[in-house]
Order: sequence, then structure tokens, then C-alpha cells
Amino acid sequence: MSDEQMANPGELPPARPLDPIDRDILRMLRTDGRASVRSVAERVHISRANAYARINRLIEDGVIRGFSARINQERAGQGASAYITLKIVQNSWRTVREKLQELPGTAHIALVSGDFDVLLLVHTPDNRALRELVLTRIQAIPEVLGTRTLLVFEETDLGLDTEL
Repeated sequence: MSDEQMANPGELPPARPLDPIDRDILRMLRTDGRASVRSVAERVHISRANAYARINRLIEDGVIRGFSARINQERAGQGASAYITLKIVQNSWRTVREKLQELPGTAHIALVSGDFDVLLLVHTPDNRALRELVLTRIQAIPEVLGTRTLLVFEETDLGLDTEL
């Protein structure tokens, strides 16, 4: 899948239905993104060629968006985490999203419904850096009308426990 397709998911081919083997492969790769094709094939009882073809199809269809390491933010020097809610100018989502993606420590950006428009998850070295990020960088974006910062005291990653 090209970088352009990843940036514009609306341009992906229609998703094909996932069968139980596809779901088993996804569960395995979610648990261990470094699993070899051989080990995937053995654990789901298919040939290596079939496992390779299925993984490639899942990537091409945009089901698998990439492979990454799960980071302990605190141990990586990012001791402060926060969810920041933003109210933005109507119809400015794409512009705001581009500017937020450039900010250091941005982990997740979502356009949402409700009392605010954007939910942003950030990780920073400390509260001083967080304050600087919010007050100097985010609030300086012209399309941002207001922010609210919610400090994360503790978090539990459920990414591995969700069902497919």
C-alpha cells in the first residue's frame, strides 16, 4: 500500500470479508508483530505461501495499517501524558489535523462528536513540556477555539484484549 493510500483511506479498495483464519492471523500479529510468516502459518495450520498471501492481502486492503513497537512511554522518557480536547472552527478539521500531526509527542488524533470536536493524546517528557505544548503550540493554531487538558495518571493498554 502506498503512503498516499495510507494517508487517504477513502481511496482503498473495498474491504473483503475476513474469515476465521484471517482473524487468527490478525490476533497473532497484534500480539507479536514480529512473528515470522512461518510461525504464523504453523499456528493457524496453513502453508507458508498461503500465510504470506493472506498477510499481503490484509496489508493491501488496509486492514493491517503497519507494524510497530508498543512503547512504555514513561520508560522512554515521556513521563507526562494527557488527552486534550479541542473546539475548532467549523470545517477546519483537515487543516487542524495536519498541524496536530506535526506536534512532538502526538500519539492519537480523533475527530469526535459531542461537546468538543477533536480528541488528542500526547506524551511529553514532563508537565512543563506539556504546558508549553498546549499553551504555546496548540492554542496558537488559528482554527483552535479552545482546549481542555486531561492529565493521565495511569493507563492500561487493552489493544491485545479486544476481539476481532
